[in-house]
Amino acid sequence: MNHNAIHSINGPVVTVRDSKDFSMQEMVLVGQKRLVGEVISISDSITTIQVYESTTGLRPGEPVEPTGSPICATLAPGILSNIFDGIQRPLREMEALSGAFISEGGDVSALDREKKWEVTLAVKPGDTVKGGQVYASCPETSLITHKALIHPELSGTITWCAPDGAYNIEAPLVKLTDEEGKEHTLSLIQKWPIRTPRPVARRLPITRPLITGQRVIDTLFPIAKGGTAAVPGGFGTGKTMTQHQLAKWCDADIIVYIGCGERGNEMTQVLEEFSHLVDPKSGKALTDRTVLIANTSNMPVAAREASIYTGITLAEYYRDMGYHVAIMADSTSRWAEALREISGRLEEMPAEEGFPAYLPSRLSGFYERAGYMNTLSGSEGSVTIIGAVSPQGSDFSEPVTQNTKRFVRCFWALDKSLAYARHYPAINWINSYSEYLDDLRVWYRENVDPTFTRKRQRLVSLLHEEEKLMEIVKLIGSDVLPDDQKLVIETCRVIRVGLLQQNAYHKDDTYVPMEKQLRMMDVTLYLYDKAKELVSRGAPISSILETGLFDLLIKMKYDIPNDKLEMFDEYRREIELNLAKVYIPEGQDAAQQEI
Repeated sequence: MNHNAIHSINGPVVTVRDSKDFSMQEMVLVGQKRLVGEVISISDSITTIQVYESTTGLRPGEPVEPTGSPICATLAPGILSNIFDGIQRPLREMEALSGAFISEGGDVSALDREKKWEVTLAVKPGDTVKGGQVYASCPETSLITHKALIHPELSGTITWCAPDGAYNIEAPLVKLTDEEGKEHTLSLIQKWPIRTPRPVARRLPITRPLITGQRVIDTLFPIAKGGTAAVPGGFGTGKTMTQHQLAKWCDADIIVYIGCGERGNEMTQVLEEFSHLVDPKSGKALTDRTVLIANTSNMPVAAREASIYTGITLAEYYRDMGYHVAIMADSTSRWAEALREISGRLEEMPAEEGFPAYLPSRLSGFYERAGYMNTLSGSEGSVTIIGAVSPQGSDFSEPVTQNTKRFVRCFWALDKSLAYARHYPAINWINSYSEYLDDLRVWYRENVDPTFTRKRQRLVSLLHEEEKLMEIVKLIGSDVLPDDQKLVIETCRVIRVGLLQQNAYHKDDTYVPMEKQLRMMDVTLYLYDKAKELVSRGAPISSILETGLFDLLIKMKYDIPNDKLEMFDEYRREIELNLAKVYIPEGQDAAQQEI
């Protein structure tokens, strides 16, 4: 009998007794089917292993084989436009082998080892190189050039180079001799442990926004490149829809979409949609710059826990090449539930709501891997993390939302009542915030308009004033309000419906450039200032509303195409002409001026 034999099985948790062959966080192969597992605890007598595949049919006594290395991501050309599960097994290849339902222990290579890539070498014999340096490149897709990087822990002198040409990912390209005289053969493929952040030269200050084309985000609650954001919302509030819009339109070079514990049919819809989408900037298929990690709710929970680490390791790899990468993690609550389930099977002491006590440190470890970096190759790259949170019953006081809030600087709170009123994106402008505004102030001043942040502040102030006024209206009705307060409510209706509500299916409204966002904000505040002036001179609010200007501005998002922004000047003239005709009762104006 094998001395490294399974002693007990409890769901995905397997133990081995009296063995000294395993090390902490080592990848192991469990049972006759050689299921992928990871060592998560070692004591004098018991080694505990977390298995990333279904343990159905596994029996005590079956062998457990150490591999000598931690769980690693395979990094090479072929990652983009692929679909992986949580431990980077390619789902298309798995489907070809086992049909619609994935079998356990399928020994499938993460990437195609036969396909040849047109490689151009960037080094020559005699060159001294260091970790993270680019030594070869090849076009991975029509949009992205893959840069082969020297392993961060390697440095030395190049002794041999292959000629430029077509090679598969395992073909030797370069031979390097390190300082100790040891020779290393480099190919396009390298491995990296998923739980270890890839090293960088240094972190850079965050000063550039990630432009999404979604007004409520870009104008009110911007996120920076290299920043972190949480999108919390209950069932049906549009988390996945919001992340789809960001994945389609944000100005990142590469998107990593992690479907973590979501419903299978929802994930299918994502895959279907993404395969038909066209990248708006290049006109090519969006999948040419997208990686999808699908770990649905009926897949093993342990692999769900690993999926976000796999995703972020792939993101860091492309960041090290000098690309800006955005990660959509949908949803971190399902990931936390996987932690809770495994923790329960390990009989650990539960903390709040049954989650393990280390939930905050795991969340912080994940979000801390975001950042705008100076890479080892000397270029700049960033990883931006946008994590959806699914609190049960939209309760934002539950542990995952509260702990996420501690580690992210952007909070886009989705509101059930807005979603049910068909107001999308359903981001509540009172409960949401962004701490990046001060970091981005200079960028807005230089690239959009010097007055941008001041105008944005006025919009937010009006929305907060409306919130207070609506409390009064609920109690005693709107008739008792003075005209200047009624004007605030009417202007906020334009801001809410005209600016913050956005139609993902309308060609001009699905993505709105920053210049149009500024002009929309500008013309709304112009109408408010002109109307306020008239109200202060005694003009009744009813006669201002009769001009139809407020309804005209609500429809401007559809009526003004993104490439005809000069039409905003006509709107300003329209406001001046119509308000000039507003009747001011005699004596009112003179009385106001005397005051």
